Amino acid sequence: MKHTDYFKNFLDNTVNLSKFKLGLLSQRVDSVYDVLKADADLGPRIKKKIPQGSWPQKTIISPQNGKAFDGDFMVQMVENPDWALDLKKYGDAIYNVLHNTSPYKDMPHGRKCRCVYVNYANNAMHIDIVPLVIRADDTQWIINRDKNMWERTDPDGFTDWMKAKDRIAGKHLREVIRIMKYLRDHKNSFTGTKSILLTTLLGERVEEWHKIVDAGYYSDLPTALLHIISDLDTWLQANPTKPIVMDPSGSGTSFDHRWTPETYSYFRERIHAHAAEISAAYHETDFDESVKKWQGLFGDGFRAPASSTSSGKYSTTGAATIGAATVSHSGRAG
Repeated sequence: MKHTDYFKNFLDNTVNLSKFKLGLLSQRVDSVYDVLKADADLGPRIKKKIPQGSWPQKTIISPQNGKAFDGDFMVQMVENPDWALDLKKYGDAIYNVLHNTSPYKDMPHGRKCRCVYVNYANNAMHIDIVPLVIRADDTQWIINRDKNMWERTDPDGFTDWMKAKDRIAGKHLREVIRIMKYLRDHKNSFTGTKSILLTTLLGERVEEWHKIVDAGYYSDLPTALLHIISDLDTWLQANPTKPIVMDPSGSGTSFDHRWTPETYSYFRERIHAHAAEISAAYHETDFDESVKKWQGLFGDGFRAPASSTSSGKYSTTGAATIGAATVSHSGRAG
């Protein structure tokens, strides 16, 4: 059975990041950017900031207890020919400003392969800042610090692609992505698969032609979850070894380097198991048994909503939209 009211409650009160934390993320990104932009040396080299990843895509989820939630943003910088042989200077320029400016100099901060990071108090939140250069031909590039090389990217193109796939899926793709990220992070399933890979693979399974064959293919969240994960399982079973996964924005970048053969094999096995669990819960005709099967997958957070709640989380425009098919609190209809 579908239990669409349970799914909505699960998203609103267990999976989704709160509006308060989303607002806090936005404020802190603005504060970091203002410090970078105000620096006498770095400021003139900066053009703008560009949110990236799960934040603008609205697939960010509430973190596990005791762990941080994160937000990424890019800082578009003017290309500097003097740094052509030492590309890490782009990241170093950002790091040096934060390293010498309060309050960031007193907070955990550092440099990673493609970004500079700042960790906030009690490990509640961290921000990744990614240097970006847009060249005269409009191609976009980030820096691989470890390899001292440029890498093509197109964050806006990827987000536009994901939003288009979400529209095809009746605005349920983003919900499916968040639910699967919850399984990965909170239920420790398919660890080792980065969000960019998960989002790409789920989005690529969404196709307009499915709705021509079956108009209700993505009609509500549980139905979309059933079909998208089933289609992903079919694709994975047809690929027993690690496949090539290209950036769907058309940047020419491959994402599959974020997998090892072992982590890919583990992901393939776990999705196969989850596809079977989702199908069993969805097609179970006994109300209580169906709830029990969904809870076996998602945990106790999958439960009936209170008679009146005010979660303060994603609004329907934000990403918690549920399809027209609903189940009343006491009803048994799918």
